[in-house]
Amino acid sequence: MSVITLSVTDLMLAAGLVVLLALLSIWMQLNLASKLVVAAMRTTVQLMLIGLVLKVLFANAQLIWVMALALFMLAVAGREVMVRQERRFGGVWGYGLGTLSMFVSAFATTVFALVFIVGTEPWYEPQYAIPLLGMMLGNTMNGVSLALDRLTTSAWQQRGVIEAHLTLGHEWRTAISAITRDSVRVGMIPIINAMAAAGIVSLPGMMTGQILSGTPPLEAVKYQILIMFMISAGTGFATMAASWIGARRLFDERCRLRLDRLTVRD
Repeated sequence: MSVITLSVTDLMLAAGLVVLLALLSIWMQLNLASKLVVAAMRTTVQLMLIGLVLKVLFANAQLIWVMALALFMLAVAGREVMVRQERRFGGVWGYGLGTLSMFVSAFATTVFALVFIVGTEPWYEPQYAIPLLGMMLGNTMNGVSLALDRLTTSAWQQRGVIEAHLTLGHEWRTAISAITRDSVRVGMIPIINAMAAAGIVSLPGMMTGQILSGTPPLEAVKYQILIMFMISAGTGFATMAASWIGARRLFDERCRLRLDRLTVRD
């Protein structure tokens, strides 16, 4: 089964749909037109650049270059987690909390899959390592961002309740435990919905891509199941870690609530 090659004209036709949506948003005064256009341009440039990078990387599969690209992807994901939050931790914590959580979870889960499940040789084969890590970071990023946003926003809104618990002599864990649990739950909702709807409501991206490229459907399904399980585990571990560390950061060594450590997004 041959792959149908897309021309520049084909992509321009698809871009026309985005332009039409932008014009419609202007007519409805949604203030989304510029954001849609910028996002579409970023998508085009970023994907073309990563395509060129991967072409070179596949031809020179060395661990140092694979790790360099992986760390760059992590750095960008960490920034996206930070800027999407309405209230975020100031200083290095604002960037480091989400980045550290994703590093521990996404990298560990990806390496586990490459070594013990897929069994590539070498284990860092970029054809498998980079796409798997990219999907892990993308979904983990969404979960961590949602969890931290819920954590900090709820702590700000319920500061009176938290301080009442502290006044009664409760530890910081007890005072913020309900908010922490809710943060983890919110962070896990997207991947739970994705798994529940997979194969019935939607055909996930990796499976669709493999089928379009000529991979037998059942083989594509097996890879997609692997990815969904990896993403759910990685997102769960990352949101739990980020929520717990973030909750601890909201209190000082004397268990006083320190909302002054949060900054409001401009």
